[in-house]
Amino acid sequence: MSQAEFQFLAELNHFLPPSKQQISFPHFFKGRTSIKDTIEALGVPHPEVDAILVNGESVDFSYILQDGDRITVYPVSVAREIPSTIHLRPTHLPEYRFVLDIHLGKLANGLRMLGFDTLYRNDYDDAELAQISAAENRILLTRDKGLLMRSMVTYGYYVRATNPERQIVEVLQRFNLSGLVSPFHRCIRCNGLLEAVAKESIIDQIPPKKQLSIHEFHRCQECAQIYWKGSHYDRMQEFINGVLTAEC
Repeated sequence: MSQAEFQFLAELNHFLPPSKQQISFPHFFKGRTSIKDTIEALGVPHPEVDAILVNGESVDFSYILQDGDRITVYPVSVAREIPSTIHLRPTHLPEYRFVLDIHLGKLANGLRMLGFDTLYRNDYDDAELAQISAAENRILLTRDKGLLMRSMVTYGYYVRATNPERQIVEVLQRFNLSGLVSPFHRCIRCNGLLEAVAKESIIDQIPPKKQLSIHEFHRCQECAQIYWKGSHYDRMQEFINGVLTAEC
Protein backbone atom coordinates (compact mmCIF):
# COMPACT_ATOMS: atom_id res chain seq x y z
CA MET A 1 0.00 0.00 0.00
CA SER A 2 1.39 3.43 -1.02
CA GLN A 3 0.64 6.77 0.58
CA ALA A 4 0.50 10.37 -0.65
CA GLU A 5 -0.20 13.55 1.30
CA PHE A 6 -2.91 15.87 -0.11
CA GLN A 7 -3.97 19.42 0.65
CA PHE A 8 -6.73 21.27 -1.20
CA LEU A 9 -6.82 25.05 -1.03
CA ALA A 10 -9.53 27.72 -0.83
CA GLU A 11 -12.92 26.86 -2.37
CA LEU A 12 -11.89 23.31 -3.29
CA ASN A 13 -12.55 22.45 0.35
CA HIS A 14 -16.25 22.76 -0.47
CA PHE A 15 -16.07 19.25 -1.97
CA LEU A 16 -14.29 17.57 0.95
CA PRO A 17 -15.74 16.07 4.14
CA PRO A 18 -15.18 18.26 7.22
CA SER A 19 -12.42 15.96 8.49
CA LYS A 20 -10.28 16.76 5.42
CA GLN A 21 -10.98 20.47 4.99
CA GLN A 22 -8.21 23.06 5.38
CA ILE A 23 -5.61 20.45 6.35
CA SER A 24 -3.01 18.15 4.83
CA PHE A 25 -4.22 14.55 5.01
CA PRO A 26 -2.90 11.11 3.95
CA HIS A 27 -4.38 9.16 1.05
CA PHE A 28 -3.60 5.47 0.57
CA PHE A 29 -3.58 3.88 -2.87
CA LYS A 30 -2.61 0.73 -4.76
CA GLY A 31 -1.01 0.30 -8.16
CA ARG A 32 -0.77 2.85 -10.94
CA THR A 33 -3.22 5.77 -10.76
CA SER A 34 -3.26 9.25 -12.27
CA ILE A 35 -3.46 12.31 -10.10
CA LYS A 36 -6.62 13.39 -11.93
CA ASP A 37 -8.44 10.17 -11.05
CA THR A 38 -7.27 10.41 -7.46
CA ILE A 39 -8.40 14.03 -7.07
CA GLU A 40 -11.85 13.11 -8.37
CA ALA A 41 -11.99 10.01 -6.16
CA LEU A 42 -11.49 12.39 -3.25
CA GLY A 43 -14.55 14.35 -4.44
CA VAL A 44 -13.12 17.32 -6.35
CA PRO A 45 -14.22 17.69 -10.03
CA HIS A 46 -11.28 18.27 -12.38
CA PRO A 47 -12.72 21.47 -14.00
CA GLU A 48 -12.48 23.15 -10.59
CA VAL A 49 -8.70 22.56 -10.43
CA ASP A 50 -6.30 25.05 -11.98
CA ALA A 51 -2.88 23.91 -10.73
CA ILE A 52 -1.25 20.99 -8.95
CA LEU A 53 2.12 20.97 -7.19
CA VAL A 54 3.75 17.63 -6.41
CA ASN A 55 6.76 17.89 -4.10
CA GLY A 56 6.95 21.57 -5.06
CA GLU A 57 6.89 20.92 -8.83
CA SER A 58 4.03 21.76 -11.17
CA VAL A 59 2.37 18.81 -12.92
CA ASP A 60 -0.62 18.22 -15.19
CA PHE A 61 -3.50 15.75 -14.84
CA SER A 62 -1.54 12.89 -16.46
CA TYR A 63 0.96 12.68 -13.59
CA ILE A 64 1.12 9.20 -12.03
CA LEU A 65 0.97 9.18 -8.25
CA GLN A 66 4.09 7.99 -6.42
CA ASP A 67 4.55 6.74 -2.89
CA GLY A 68 5.54 9.59 -0.58
CA ASP A 69 4.25 12.40 -2.83
CA ARG A 70 3.20 15.64 -1.15
CA ILE A 71 0.48 17.24 -3.24
CA THR A 72 -1.15 20.67 -3.12
CA VAL A 73 -4.19 21.30 -5.32
CA TYR A 74 -5.15 24.87 -6.29
CA PRO A 75 -8.36 26.42 -7.66
CA VAL A 76 -8.35 29.38 -10.05
CA SER A 77 -8.75 31.89 -7.23
CA VAL A 78 -5.28 31.25 -5.81
CA ALA A 79 -3.37 29.35 -8.52
CA ARG A 80 -2.53 32.53 -10.47
CA GLU A 81 -0.36 33.64 -7.55
CA ILE A 82 2.10 30.80 -8.21
CA PRO A 83 4.86 31.64 -10.74
CA SER A 84 6.11 29.12 -13.32
CA THR A 85 3.13 26.84 -12.89
CA ILE A 86 1.30 24.63 -15.38
CA HIS A 87 -2.21 26.05 -15.40
CA LEU A 88 -4.83 23.44 -16.17
CA ARG A 89 -7.54 26.00 -16.91
CA PRO A 90 -7.09 28.66 -19.63
CA THR A 91 -6.61 32.22 -18.41
CA HIS A 92 -9.65 33.26 -20.43
CA LEU A 93 -11.98 32.14 -23.17
CA PRO A 94 -12.42 34.23 -26.31
CA GLU A 95 -16.12 34.39 -25.43
CA TYR A 96 -17.96 33.41 -22.28
CA ARG A 97 -20.79 31.10 -23.29
CA PHE A 98 -22.67 28.75 -21.00
CA VAL A 99 -24.75 25.60 -20.92
CA LEU A 100 -26.72 24.85 -17.74
CA ASP A 101 -28.21 21.73 -16.22
CA ILE A 102 -31.87 21.17 -15.40
CA HIS A 103 -31.58 22.58 -11.86
CA LEU A 104 -30.48 26.06 -12.95
CA GLY A 105 -33.38 27.42 -15.01
CA LYS A 106 -33.64 30.70 -13.07
CA LEU A 107 -29.90 31.23 -13.34
CA ALA A 108 -30.20 30.68 -17.12
CA ASN A 109 -32.87 33.39 -17.31
CA GLY A 110 -30.70 35.76 -15.31
CA LEU A 111 -27.62 35.20 -17.48
CA ARG A 112 -29.66 35.75 -20.64
CA MET A 113 -31.12 38.92 -19.14
CA LEU A 114 -27.55 40.14 -18.64
CA GLY A 115 -26.73 39.39 -22.28
CA PHE A 116 -24.76 36.12 -21.99
CA ASP A 117 -25.14 33.33 -24.54
CA THR A 118 -26.76 30.66 -22.35
CA LEU A 119 -28.14 27.30 -23.47
CA TYR A 120 -30.74 25.69 -21.23
CA ARG A 121 -33.44 23.05 -21.64
CA ASN A 122 -35.21 21.07 -18.97
CA ASP A 123 -34.72 17.85 -20.93
CA TYR A 124 -30.94 17.85 -21.47
CA ASP A 125 -29.43 14.64 -20.12
CA ASP A 126 -25.94 14.52 -18.63
CA ALA A 127 -24.28 13.05 -21.72
CA GLU A 128 -25.79 15.77 -23.91
CA LEU A 129 -24.71 18.54 -21.54
CA ALA A 130 -21.12 17.25 -21.50
CA GLN A 131 -21.11 16.91 -25.29
CA ILE A 132 -22.40 20.46 -25.85
CA SER A 133 -19.86 21.86 -23.41
CA ALA A 134 -16.99 20.04 -25.13
CA ALA A 135 -18.08 20.64 -28.74
CA GLU A 136 -18.90 24.33 -28.35
CA ASN A 137 -16.36 25.32 -25.66
CA ARG A 138 -19.20 26.33 -23.37
CA ILE A 139 -18.77 26.58 -19.62
CA LEU A 140 -20.93 23.92 -18.01
CA LEU A 141 -22.69 25.30 -14.92
CA THR A 142 -24.22 22.67 -12.69
CA ARG A 143 -25.20 21.59 -9.20
CA ASP A 144 -24.24 18.00 -10.09
CA LYS A 145 -20.69 17.18 -9.06
CA GLY A 146 -20.73 13.91 -10.98
CA LEU A 147 -21.59 15.71 -14.22
CA LEU A 148 -18.47 17.88 -13.91
CA MET A 149 -16.36 14.76 -13.52
CA ARG A 150 -17.18 13.49 -17.03
CA SER A 151 -13.88 13.22 -18.86
CA MET A 152 -14.87 15.32 -21.88
CA VAL A 153 -15.76 18.37 -19.76
CA THR A 154 -12.97 20.95 -19.84
CA TYR A 155 -14.80 24.14 -18.86
CA GLY A 156 -17.11 23.76 -15.90
CA TYR A 157 -18.10 25.15 -12.54
CA TYR A 158 -20.12 23.82 -9.62
CA VAL A 159 -22.55 26.54 -8.52
CA ARG A 160 -22.44 26.70 -4.74
CA ALA A 161 -25.35 29.05 -4.00
CA THR A 162 -28.97 27.85 -4.08
CA ASN A 163 -30.63 31.26 -4.27
CA PRO A 164 -30.94 32.29 -7.96
CA GLU A 165 -29.84 35.88 -7.42
CA ARG A 166 -26.85 34.77 -5.38
CA GLN A 167 -26.04 32.25 -8.12
CA ILE A 168 -25.84 35.03 -10.70
CA VAL A 169 -23.55 37.09 -8.47
CA GLU A 170 -21.40 34.01 -7.87
CA VAL A 171 -20.99 33.29 -11.58
CA LEU A 172 -20.23 36.94 -12.37
CA GLN A 173 -17.52 36.95 -9.71
CA ARG A 174 -16.05 33.55 -10.62
CA PHE A 175 -15.56 34.48 -14.28
CA ASN A 176 -15.04 38.24 -13.79
CA LEU A 177 -17.98 39.09 -16.06
CA SER A 178 -19.27 42.39 -14.69
CA GLY A 179 -17.56 44.38 -17.47
CA LEU A 180 -19.19 42.18 -20.13
CA VAL A 181 -22.80 42.64 -19.03
CA SER A 182 -25.09 43.75 -21.88
CA PRO A 183 -28.68 43.78 -20.56
CA PHE A 184 -31.72 43.23 -22.77
CA HIS A 185 -29.59 41.90 -25.61
CA ARG A 186 -30.93 38.34 -25.64
CA CYS A 187 -34.29 36.65 -25.50
CA ILE A 188 -34.99 35.24 -22.04
CA ARG A 189 -37.26 32.61 -23.56
CA CYS A 190 -34.90 31.04 -26.13
CA ASN A 191 -31.48 32.81 -25.93
CA GLY A 192 -31.85 34.38 -29.40
CA LEU A 193 -30.53 37.85 -30.16
CA LEU A 194 -32.95 40.78 -30.06
CA GLU A 195 -33.33 43.31 -32.86
CA ALA A 196 -35.16 46.64 -33.00
CA VAL A 197 -38.41 46.42 -34.91
CA ALA A 198 -40.81 49.09 -36.18
CA LYS A 199 -44.08 49.25 -34.28
CA GLU A 200 -46.05 49.37 -37.53
CA SER A 201 -44.76 45.95 -38.57
CA ILE A 202 -45.96 44.24 -35.39
CA ILE A 203 -48.97 46.34 -34.48
CA ASP A 204 -51.25 43.29 -34.48
CA GLN A 205 -49.07 41.65 -31.79
CA ILE A 206 -49.16 44.61 -29.39
CA PRO A 207 -51.87 44.87 -26.71
CA PRO A 208 -54.22 47.78 -27.56
CA LYS A 209 -53.35 49.62 -24.34
CA LYS A 210 -49.65 49.63 -25.32
CA GLN A 211 -50.07 50.74 -28.92
CA LEU A 212 -50.32 54.44 -28.03
CA SER A 213 -47.97 54.66 -25.03
CA ILE A 214 -45.04 52.48 -26.18
CA HIS A 215 -42.95 53.31 -29.24
CA GLU A 216 -39.78 51.21 -28.90
CA PHE A 217 -39.94 47.45 -29.53
CA HIS A 218 -37.53 44.58 -29.99
CA ARG A 219 -38.10 41.14 -31.45
CA CYS A 220 -36.20 37.92 -30.96
CA GLN A 221 -34.54 36.82 -34.19
CA GLU A 222 -35.15 33.17 -33.29
CA CYS A 223 -38.60 32.79 -31.70
CA ALA A 224 -40.13 36.20 -32.67
CA GLN A 225 -41.03 37.06 -29.07
CA ILE A 226 -41.79 40.81 -28.79
CA TYR A 227 -40.27 42.94 -26.01
CA TRP A 228 -40.99 46.50 -24.88
CA LYS A 229 -40.25 48.66 -21.85
CA GLY A 230 -43.29 48.12 -19.66
CA SER A 231 -43.61 47.48 -15.94
CA HIS A 232 -41.71 44.20 -16.38
CA TYR A 233 -38.77 46.18 -17.77
CA ASP A 234 -38.59 48.28 -14.61
CA ARG A 235 -38.59 45.13 -12.46
CA MET A 236 -35.87 43.58 -14.60
CA GLN A 237 -33.78 46.74 -14.44
CA GLU A 238 -34.13 46.80 -10.67
CA PHE A 239 -33.06 43.16 -10.53
CA ILE A 240 -30.01 43.82 -12.75
CA ASN A 241 -28.97 46.82 -10.68
CA GLY A 242 -29.25 44.74 -7.52
CA VAL A 243 -27.12 41.94 -8.97
CA LEU A 244 -24.40 44.28 -10.23
CA THR A 245 -24.32 46.15 -6.93
CA ALA A 246 -23.95 42.88 -5.03
CA GLU A 247 -21.21 41.72 -7.44
CA CYS A 248 -19.17 44.83 -6.69
